[in-house]
Amino acid sequence: MEPNRVQFLENKTLLVTGASGFLSKVFVERVLSLQPNVKKLYLLVRASDNKSAEQRLHEEVFEKDLFKVLRKNIGDEGLKALISEKVVPVPGDVTLSKMGVTDSNLLQDMMQEIDIVFHAAATTRFDERYDVALRINTFGALNVLNFAKKSVKAQLLLHVSTAYVCGEKTGLIQEIPFAMGDTLHGKNKVDINTEKQLVEQRLKQLVEQGCSEEETKHAMRDLGLKRAKLFGLPNTYAFTKVMGEMFLGHYRENMPIVVIRPSVITSTFLDPFPGWIEGVKTIDAGIVSYGKGMLKCLLVDQKTACDIIPVDMVANAMIATAAEHFHDSGSHTVYHVASSYRNPIIFKQIAEFMIRYFKKSPLLGRSGIPIVPKPPVFLSTMTMFRLYTGLHFKIPLKILGLLSKFLPSQFGDIYQRQNRKFEMTMRLVELYEPYLLFKGVFDDKNLEILRIKNEAEETNDLPGFSPKCIDWEDYFINTHFPGLVTHVLNK
Repeated sequence: MEPNRVQFLENKTLLVTGASGFLSKVFVERVLSLQPNVKKLYLLVRASDNKSAEQRLHEEVFEKDLFKVLRKNIGDEGLKALISEKVVPVPGDVTLSKMGVTDSNLLQDMMQEIDIVFHAAATTRFDERYDVALRINTFGALNVLNFAKKSVKAQLLLHVSTAYVCGEKTGLIQEIPFAMGDTLHGKNKVDINTEKQLVEQRLKQLVEQGCSEEETKHAMRDLGLKRAKLFGLPNTYAFTKVMGEMFLGHYRENMPIVVIRPSVITSTFLDPFPGWIEGVKTIDAGIVSYGKGMLKCLLVDQKTACDIIPVDMVANAMIATAAEHFHDSGSHTVYHVASSYRNPIIFKQIAEFMIRYFKKSPLLGRSGIPIVPKPPVFLSTMTMFRLYTGLHFKIPLKILGLLSKFLPSQFGDIYQRQNRKFEMTMRLVELYEPYLLFKGVFDDKNLEILRIKNEAEETNDLPGFSPKCIDWEDYFINTHFPGLVTHVLNK
């Protein structure tokens, strides 16, 4: 695609929050590659000052392999010049008023110049401290909205959420915005102020009880998971994202709002090159563990769809939906960016691809000997998983615990390590259970309508975002698994 063909972004000034995040940096790369004539990119990162923000962006964004194609196309000096001309580092914090921007001149420039706000800053830990997740994912969204509403030229706020705000729903899940205080599963209505007060009260109690920082952290994590499950949400992340969406819908006034709800985001499909990924994402924890010979059993319903979407398609969808709704006063539109409806892949297929890949291209152990893992045991319910782990892990662990009491020098350290490993594994399985056994299918009608409309227009120049073109076998075997090995495991 010729960069100068994406006319929509030309001469636009964008604000991107959470600019050092996985999705945001892919979005920034797409913008600079597709439309170098973008006027300006204000990139907000958590930092104490301009120098620290610039350093974070340099190290965590622009030095990444992600930018190697752009660097090759325009040269090192060309990329430096483009960044210098277009990118403005913004030290800030979405949990604060005015997004924590304290430089008055910078703040004034932003409020006078920004055309579109892309809000992607979030904590994505499923079991994040409730107070932290509430500040970032819920009240952070409100702070960004207030900033956008006060900006002179801003014509759109695009908010990145998650498809799993649907909670425990099954069947076909529609692209419907949340209203303030919605009942999420037919029982309890959400009251955000009540949630805030509960957090404040609990923190006060913990201080009065003289709890340590570690004890406070665990207590706040437990509170978040408890509140999420009370309202039918799988974890603190999804629950606080729900409440963030409620704030946007309730206080938007005439500000056009686009909510992007991606499913599980994976490595790039095509742009800027296939297979780029950063860190171990949701399903990748199991894939990496299997490749290392550590995964013996897996909680998963092999017949259900695993809804994944490559990160570049999410970034492309952000550009396309922003182009569609810019100047669309008062609109509030939700877009699922997902694959389970148009091009589903089931867990059984992924498992088969995984087994085949690591058999043909095994990882090397510490001794340099190839690791050829055996096919894992698949368990379709949590009851079956607990029974299996009890027989194969918990009972041997108890025996090891008894040995450590009588022979602490020989078995003490081994028992402690294995016990921590078992507890960590069980906690991760409990966190991932709602996703591994998820029965819903995400309808992406709004995005499909937009795709058809763009294809019908002779001047269409927007990048692809439809999962229908993905050959899953080719993607996993030749793109995603090699990408994990190269960019995450550094092999």
